[in-house]
Amino acid sequence: MSKIHINKVTTLHNQENKTLLEVMEGNGMIVESQCRNGDCGTCRCTLISGEVSYQSFPLAFLSTNEILPCVCKAKSDIVLEGVTFQLAEKKA
Repeated sequence: MSKIHINKVTTLHNQENKTLLEVMEGNGMIVESQCRNGDCGTCRCTLISGEVSYQSFPLAFLSTNEILPCVCKAKSDIVLEGVTFQLAEKKA
């Protein structure tokens, strides 16, 4: 199982059938996102290393090495930077 390293502070285990955004949210992260289909670019972050695949072609403009976690999946261990998120409060 591949790993997703985020902002040098957390590592998650990838779930191949889920987008990166879904994996992050499933691990208690509230990620800044809007459209969830690659149009707006709100979830844009930088892929430092590794490989991703897109389940649909994003319409948002992407610079070199930028990805949209809402519409891509990890194909290998990946390292991401610039992910804007908060940790969800744990319920008692």
